[in-house]
Amino acid sequence: MLIKAFEVGAIQTNCYIVTDEKTLQCAVIDPGAESGTILNYIDDNKLSLTAVFITHGHFDHIMAVEELVAEHEIPVFIHAADASELKNLPRVRNYSDGDKVSVGGLTFEVIATPGHTPGGVCLMCEDALFTGDTLFKDSCGRTDMDGGSMEVLLKSLKRLYELPGDYEVYPGHSDFSTLEHERKLNYYMKYAVDRA
Repeated sequence: MLIKAFEVGAIQTNCYIVTDEKTLQCAVIDPGAESGTILNYIDDNKLSLTAVFITHGHFDHIMAVEELVAEHEIPVFIHAADASELKNLPRVRNYSDGDKVSVGGLTFEVIATPGHTPGGVCLMCEDALFTGDTLFKDSCGRTDMDGGSMEVLLKSLKRLYELPGDYEVYPGHSDFSTLEHERKLNYYMKYAVDRA
């Protein structure tokens, strides 16, 4: 598995291209802007774009979706609770907690983690955990926008804390981390566990 990260758009959203190196099939996670950068990387590396995965429906994570779909006839996956943000696009599919989507030989498992938005999800693939705006390095997503709930987000953080093993954490913004680092040092995650 090869993970390429791009920081895109005015809000510096992390967009990830995850590739099965054997088949060269790839998925794009959270194409928030700069479709040209994303498409050029796919073309330059002779990749086959198979799917787009959206961790939640905020504009800074979806702005380049339309261009990717226009260039490649592929499904776009988003949780039903956030799907209204993509209502005008073709080939939108809803995924939910526990669903698994294959890209080449890679399998992405959906973990519902609402709180930042009602339809927030994390995606687990091998030893990688793509956390969108649920979990950041040493922090978590804000909950003061429409549909946000700190009470719900804390339950989602507790759920991530309780995942067995360790994962590389690839958040929607800022630096990468590990789940073990967050278990030990993330105030919000520790609070979510201690209050239970």
